Amino acid sequence: FVWEGLEEPVQVVCRHASLSVSEVSLDEADGDIAEQLARRYNLLNFRFDMQVPPMVRVYVAYDKANGRWIYHQLTHHTMDDQATVNIQEEEIEAYLLNRTDQLPAPSPFRNYVAQARLGLSRDEHEAFFREMLADVDEPTAPFGFDDVLGNGSSIDEARKFVDPVLAQRLFKAAQQIGVSTASLFHEAFALMLARLSGRDDVVFGTVLLGRMLGGDGAGRVLGPCINTLPVRIPMGDVSARDGVRRTHAQLAKLLRHEHAPLGFVQRCSAVGANVPLFNSILNYRRPSRGVGTASFDRQPDASRESAENADRDVTITEWFSEDIPGREFIGFLERTNYPMTLSVDDFGQGFRLVAQVQSSIDPERICDYMHTALEELTSALENAPESDLGELGILSAVERHRLLVDWNATQTPYPDQICVNTLVERQAENTPARVAVRFADQTLSYSELDG
Repeated sequence: FVWEGLEEPVQVVCRHASLSVSEVSLDEADGDIAEQLARRYNLLNFRFDMQVPPMVRVYVAYDKANGRWIYHQLTHHTMDDQATVNIQEEEIEAYLLNRTDQLPAPSPFRNYVAQARLGLSRDEHEAFFREMLADVDEPTAPFGFDDVLGNGSSIDEARKFVDPVLAQRLFKAAQQIGVSTASLFHEAFALMLARLSGRDDVVFGTVLLGRMLGGDGAGRVLGPCINTLPVRIPMGDVSARDGVRRTHAQLAKLLRHEHAPLGFVQRCSAVGANVPLFNSILNYRRPSRGVGTASFDRQPDASRESAENADRDVTITEWFSEDIPGREFIGFLERTNYPMTLSVDDFGQGFRLVAQVQSSIDPERICDYMHTALEELTSALENAPESDLGELGILSAVERHRLLVDWNATQTPYPDQICVNTLVERQAENTPARVAVRFADQTLSYSELDG
């Protein structure tokens, strides 16, 4: 990336760039070699020099105890996206199986960039986003998170499969009202943010594939094609059905602007320049190996067992082929600078929620809130599509009981055989200066009350 002395930053794709591969010697006495390597070169404390290509670093170490080599890769998100990861895996697999002759010709990233820049004009972007955001004068910030420049070091993650029965109801509800399941998830996410931020008009970021308008061959371009752009969803004065349809229409329009710069878009709102327009992102994705060439044929079984197996890393381990002898996938870690991200993995038969949230908030609660929001929205669409969208909730039965019953269990033993005046006298002896009664600006201490 080059920016010094230029009107705008430029991403440069070098004709030749040497991949940095460093061999590291580690002592088995210090623990598992793979874990040591991951700790030493962790993306949370590693910084890339943005002016030195490529944005990839590889570290390898020999694991003598297990007779294997450990491969550890760090990649900056400015040079890849999920489709890129899938294509890279195809190419690695082809090399390991000596099938490089079967790989299609690479599609240059410069072609994609040219196509993107020849798309809608800046004026067209501005007109669309000003219509959406011009009167938004404060951010949507659930839990008060306002730092969107973090490095992900204080993020916790939780995962939850959507109940298989609810998943099928979501598919059916979307089909009946003529929208995508992605629209239902965006509406449910907006409902959750409305409850968590105390607002009935919310703005959040949605991740766009970025390849829809990229021209021929965009599906096989290696590079950062994704973009995050704002979605605005009001909750008030609209039925559940009309709200979902409105969101679906907005997402369809947003796709035409998938290459608009987020910094420019934020300036179309009335939110201050140094204040983030939103702090939360929804990433609705369909995991697949080899975009456009290979199918994700090992989908999770939409059964109760798979729904409860929330620790299974479906979207990561199953991106990687299992038919190459001698190769084992160990682990994966991904972070962004946003304090609250909810990813939805759509497997075609079911869904999984992946919440990454600032560690002061339990990410499992976010998954539970979202699951309940999906349940509430689906039930409304099934039974009362004209019901007020703003009346739907996000609290599960367990959390509702905790809020209304458990946390209100403030009963305390009371000496009901002693007169109130006697109790006041005793308190006045123990803490005479302590405030006993307050009304408006007037107060009485226990001593004064006793008097």
